[in-house]
Amino acid sequence: MRRTDKSAWARLSLNAMSIALAAAGLVLSSAAAAADVTWDDIVNDDKTPGDVLMYGMGVKAQRYSTLKQVTADNVDKLVPAWSFSFGDEKQRGQESQAIVQDGIIYVTGSYSRLFALDAKTGKRLWTYQHRLPDDIRPCCDVINRGAAIYGDKVYFGTLDAALVALNKKTGKVVWQKKFGDHKVGYTMTGAPTIIKDQKTGKVLLIHGTSGDEFGVVGQLYARDPDTGEEVWMRPLVEGHRGRLNGKESTYTGDPKAPSWPADKNSPTGKVEAWSHGGGAPWQSASFDVETNTIVIGAGNPAPWNGWARTPGDSLFTSGQAYIDPTTGELKGFYQHTPNDHWDFSGNNELVLFDWKSPQGKTVKAAAHADRNGFFFVTDVNKLAKAGGSPNRPTALLAAYPFVDKITWAKGFDLKTGRPIEVAGQRPPAPKAGEEKGPTVEVSPPFLGGKNWNPMAYNQDTGLFYIPANHWKEDYWSEMPHYNAGGAYLGMGFRIRKLYDDHVGILRAMNPTTGKIEWEHKEELPLWSGVVTTAGNLVFTGTSEGYLKAFDAKTGKELWKFQTGSGVVSVPITWEMDGEQYIGVSSGYGGAVPLWGGDLADLTKRVTQGGSFWVFKLPKA
Repeated sequence: MRRTDKSAWARLSLNAMSIALAAAGLVLSSAAAAADVTWDDIVNDDKTPGDVLMYGMGVKAQRYSTLKQVTADNVDKLVPAWSFSFGDEKQRGQESQAIVQDGIIYVTGSYSRLFALDAKTGKRLWTYQHRLPDDIRPCCDVINRGAAIYGDKVYFGTLDAALVALNKKTGKVVWQKKFGDHKVGYTMTGAPTIIKDQKTGKVLLIHGTSGDEFGVVGQLYARDPDTGEEVWMRPLVEGHRGRLNGKESTYTGDPKAPSWPADKNSPTGKVEAWSHGGGAPWQSASFDVETNTIVIGAGNPAPWNGWARTPGDSLFTSGQAYIDPTTGELKGFYQHTPNDHWDFSGNNELVLFDWKSPQGKTVKAAAHADRNGFFFVTDVNKLAKAGGSPNRPTALLAAYPFVDKITWAKGFDLKTGRPIEVAGQRPPAPKAGEEKGPTVEVSPPFLGGKNWNPMAYNQDTGLFYIPANHWKEDYWSEMPHYNAGGAYLGMGFRIRKLYDDHVGILRAMNPTTGKIEWEHKEELPLWSGVVTTAGNLVFTGTSEGYLKAFDAKTGKELWKFQTGSGVVSVPITWEMDGEQYIGVSSGYGGAVPLWGGDLADLTKRVTQGGSFWVFKLPKA
């Protein structure tokens, strides 16, 4: 296990300190003329390729573009249109997906920064740098994955557990809301989401918390986008109580939390783990308009050591949650990994699509490629109408392995919805007087068959493109103890290669059959997201610094460009003045160089950076 000493934390925190500024004088006329963003604009984001208004490029998070000026036949002619450097010493961990509106790009950077750039020229319009304290607790680098936009504002979360709204024309702060104590591990790395409650007609700003590795209790929030005031808050650990309109509301699940073990000697009647139970919804939400449901993944339970939470499933962690936007109530839940002992979590994106069953029936479904190595297809209608009951078995439509040599489970029982676990894959607890238990080899490791980096669904090919990794870990139990602001794991690990010739593997999966239609191998881990287009293309980045394009039907590599640093962000594409553009952030970092064991050593050759690149076809 790679440990970070106090001096390293101090250096990280010192680098994180910055001064808030908005270079309003640099705003161009194009920014001043940008129209306010409406809900109609957002809900039609996937149909209007001139803008990219959502993380996921639409409420369904399919990351599919109808653009086809750039095709598999001419993509090899792509050239850089411009690049922009994020500047100063903060050259690390650029995981953002940019958004584009009326010719303006809004892209977040590491250390809680946001840039507004002219999409045509790359000229900086304004910059906002959040003032960070020296005691932030980011688990997995100083990253930020993106912003949201609505009305005349852009919104993003910060590493000191705050949400900030900026005037999109000037970059000046409109409001700022602190939602947690960053000193004990609360933070925010995911992009917020704008939705419209179909019952009340109110537009809401949805965001979650991060910090499972520090033992926070994960919470999902709805806010008024104009004022930032909280509308509701929903915790995702069973037995904790939510809020609605400033008052206590219902408990999540059963108030007695039967899925978490009881301790008669505890003042709360629950073991230590329940008070610091994890479940943070730190990725971005999808939204099903028809059922009026927020769909989002819930994080791992804390501590990682499952023996500290046995018996029970540790609801409502490591699964997919379906939330009522009016009240914040839990409508339904499906757990991917009951009593998660491996930090498999459940945060990876949930992509809404029409699933064709092997019998030819079409079902409104959610697709999820989990860190546990399985690709899940679940019935959205059943989970959105489950009445809050957990693990509705009939909601699981399919569960396919999307990586090789999964050791922890043989598969899933579609009747019960539960995994068929392999005995001995939960590392034994330490014996009395011992600091750690026996080592077990596990695959995938806690970094997952796929991590946060989002997959894409192509409506033409009917395939999902999954940025996956083949690796394994030596894994052992340790005694967990909660100390505020310290790592709350109770497990030790060392990640190693599964194959000699590759770690990263981009795979195209048929969601009806589970068949891998094609694959592409990369020597280093894949930590970039994917976008796919009607031009029969798939774009993704590599840790070695390339933005690459593939034939969506065959997987043939068609084009690549070296950006100068590892690409661990999410590409986008949009149209402007009749031309198709592709944009991506470059700058290596994230969890792999911090937690990756042998893989962290493998990636030492990758240089850090911080820039945004834009490409297009040259004019004839």
